[in-house]
Amino acid sequence: MERIAYGIVRRRKLVLAIAVLLLIPALLGAAATRINYDILTYLPPELDSMLGEAALENDFNLASTGMVTVEGMPLGEMLAMKAEMEQVEGVEQVFWLSDITDPAIPPEMLPESIRQILYGGDATLMLVRFSQPSASKSTMDAVAQLKGILKGCCFFGGMSVILQDTKALVDNEMPLYILCAVGASLFVLFLAMESTLVPVLFMLGLLFPILYNFGTNYFLGQISYITQALSTVLQLGVTMDFSIFLLHRYEEEKRRSADKEQAMAQAIANTFSSVTASSLTTIAGFLALCTMRLALGRDIGIVMAKGVALGVLCTITILPSLILTFDRAVEKRRHRVLIPQLKRVGQFAAQHPGPILAVFAAVMVPFTLAQSKTSVYYTLFDSLPQDLTGIVGTNKLKDDFGMTTSHFILVDKDMGGEDFEGLCESLKGVEGISQVASVSGLLPPGFDPGMLPEGIAQLAQSGGKKLILANSAYKSGTDQLAAQLNQMDSLVKAADPGGVITGEGAMTKDLIEIADVDFAHVNIASIAAVFLIILLTFRSVSIPVLLVASIESAIFINMGIPYFTGAQLPFIASIVIGTVQLGATVDYAILMATRFREERRRGLAPKAAAQVACQYCSQSILSSGLTFFAATIGVAAISRMELLKSICLLISRGALISMFVIIVILPCLLQLLDPLIRRTTLHWPRGESKAAGAVQGD
Repeated sequence: MERIAYGIVRRRKLVLAIAVLLLIPALLGAAATRINYDILTYLPPELDSMLGEAALENDFNLASTGMVTVEGMPLGEMLAMKAEMEQVEGVEQVFWLSDITDPAIPPEMLPESIRQILYGGDATLMLVRFSQPSASKSTMDAVAQLKGILKGCCFFGGMSVILQDTKALVDNEMPLYILCAVGASLFVLFLAMESTLVPVLFMLGLLFPILYNFGTNYFLGQISYITQALSTVLQLGVTMDFSIFLLHRYEEEKRRSADKEQAMAQAIANTFSSVTASSLTTIAGFLALCTMRLALGRDIGIVMAKGVALGVLCTITILPSLILTFDRAVEKRRHRVLIPQLKRVGQFAAQHPGPILAVFAAVMVPFTLAQSKTSVYYTLFDSLPQDLTGIVGTNKLKDDFGMTTSHFILVDKDMGGEDFEGLCESLKGVEGISQVASVSGLLPPGFDPGMLPEGIAQLAQSGGKKLILANSAYKSGTDQLAAQLNQMDSLVKAADPGGVITGEGAMTKDLIEIADVDFAHVNIASIAAVFLIILLTFRSVSIPVLLVASIESAIFINMGIPYFTGAQLPFIASIVIGTVQLGATVDYAILMATRFREERRRGLAPKAAAQVACQYCSQSILSSGLTFFAATIGVAAISRMELLKSICLLISRGALISMFVIIVILPCLLQLLDPLIRRTTLHWPRGESKAAGAVQGD
């Protein structure tokens, strides 16, 4: 590694030139990477709800729909608006009363089946079918254009509209997320670093791996909007440690050598070896998300693990080149470090380990119980601002038509007419079902559906399936809707064993069932991976237990707080936070344990070693942890999306809790359990010849 380090130092201008040139394909790749705004598309494709969704998309062109509620508009104006809407690129069809009968007929003279589905009070309903899936660019653009066509008396709702609203909101807020994260992190770094120029160099150095990460996402095909919004903030917070470690090592080597190039080469070599375990635990934590059946976990996990790996690579290549290039300017702009070493905290912890651990254990009891009872929600629309066009329009559907959630039922096309009608009647009897409709049910008796226009006939039957629409008064993601879907599924399977139910409600129900299992799998996988890496690093059985237990206790406290405050968490936050907080902050624990071992090797007794380790590690942990906190708390403060707000709030709070646990609690554990560590660790030092005071000036 030393030979490579010297090569980087001596050819630093070439390194920077190559780094800048690589930004070109990175920017092109980032621009070409598709962003997916529909979380439900990440469900396993073999589920009935996803099979049904594929049939709706491929056969019925119904996988992406929008519903327009129109109030008090004259017939002629409505027909003209409908015609204009159908001319929008990406719109397959706008279905209304005029497609099946004379629209001039007064609503009260229409058959009840038609009146029930198309009229609600003074409002009427139009169904917009798009030619591409809801999260596609074609549909997003079409929805945006339709918003400009619809009059003030129209309300536009449905999944396609809400996804377009989400895209517009994320695109609008994304620059603010980055500005807040960078600005807050710079503020902390100005307090933590000896030079006012260093934080700027750190941010410039981190720009490269962040852009490389975005660019290489192109090879994944697409990433979710959650991954896009979080990756910059998390990568900045998680990989800042490596930059701080490199600079501190460089300053240390400069005191030993007058040659700055030699000092930097040694710093690169030593930093690479010291951050290997640290980065591997972080990468392992993120890769644990890939064990989720919900593919969103793989999406976040791969992108973030890749970001950490790129962060390490750029820290030992680009950042040293920047520091050496601007070394004179760095030296001229030095100031006093304002983030202190916590000497008194180290002394207090070393003198009172027993009482501190006793109090902490008592505190952990209620938080351990609380974290398992924290309320979680799965209704994704609840995490969006309620004044969005799609949310307002969807609520209007609920008020006027009782269409809180729509179920799409697909059965075999060969099902007899009597059996088909019997199934529809049975579904109407299910509690909470407000409407059951099919195109054939809207037609006059004896009318041949084959005589309908192609677009309308497709709504009745396509791809070997018949379609039934059932509207529910229950909200997606609730226990009531889950029970309703179970009852409906029994009726459908009894009539047609191959029949399926799909739609937002059915997919959300599957999401809930999968997420509960994923939560357990991800926690086990992340803990096991981090445990194994620490075990191999320290060649110890007990050290991994202590370090992982320390971070897990911080996670329990973090996840228990919402229970006491009465807050609800989005389901993805409860899954992601465990791996993110474990992978990102276990570095602090590794740093503390490593310093404790070094002080024991220097001959200090456990009490003195714990005190010194706490004192000298506290400044680095505070700098790193506060930077991580700053990078995420700003996003939590400004985001209008409850999903991103909740995740960032948990991460920022988790950074503070982990800092406290590692600085105060872990040294007490290491001090008291040193005899156990010695018996369960290879080559653990035994020396106890010095007291703490002997090394305070070292």
